[in-house]
Amino acid sequence: METRELTVVAGSFVGFQLLFSVASPLFSSTFTPGYGCLPPTKLTEWNSRLVSTVHALIVGLFCLYILWFDDAVNADPVWGEPGLVKLNVAITCGYLLYDLVLLATNWSTMGDSFFVCHHLAALYAYGYVLSRGVLPYFANFRLISELSTPFVNQRWFYEVLKYPRSDRLVVANGMAMAVVFFMVRIFVMPPYWARVFATFGTEAFERLGVGAQVAWITSCIALDILNTIWMYKIARGCYKVMMGASGRKAKEVSLLKQNHVNNHTD
Repeated sequence: METRELTVVAGSFVGFQLLFSVASPLFSSTFTPGYGCLPPTKLTEWNSRLVSTVHALIVGLFCLYILWFDDAVNADPVWGEPGLVKLNVAITCGYLLYDLVLLATNWSTMGDSFFVCHHLAALYAYGYVLSRGVLPYFANFRLISELSTPFVNQRWFYEVLKYPRSDRLVVANGMAMAVVFFMVRIFVMPPYWARVFATFGTEAFERLGVGAQVAWITSCIALDILNTIWMYKIARGCYKVMMGASGRKAKEVSLLKQNHVNNHTD
């Protein structure tokens, strides 16, 4: 791993820690009145999720830029010039390390084995990208999944601030979260794996060596399994909200009809 990537990993680790401990409390207390009323455990998770949203926006938008404009990476997905991708991956690795430390120090209230598995699988694969500069297209493509994170965090913010589930903002965010999560984590699986299979047996694939090949394939399988589990949970939650809304609407219509009948019989 080159000095630049190590510096970015360390810098992002420190930067996200400062955002968690200084910037988030200051920003949140200024613009969200309910923030100061939260218990300490919720404050910790609030700050964590705000950092998560900032990270997701940075790397997600950077990922789209690379996919659209980095011709070298798109032309050679296995060995293309990885400069911008390594920068984006280094930012993510710094964030993942920061988040693992945060989870470890607050395990009783924030511990989640799924997140630990997700972070470790990602770090395992991204280590090869940073150390050898391989698989830039595929490493960057995986980061597109971060674009769903702000919606997931926003749902939690609404919940902890006691917004009713029937609130239009909550429903709209929930629907957007389900759609975006599906688009950037599930819908992209077939084209991603088609591009993966297209490299099998090529000279570029053989040059990777068994270690990189195993790290790449196994981490992708693990991440896609986790994404599928999360999509299932989101879909169930979205279904319950939709059914609850339709049930309330049907009840309101029934009451209106009943009132109409009563008015004509009185």
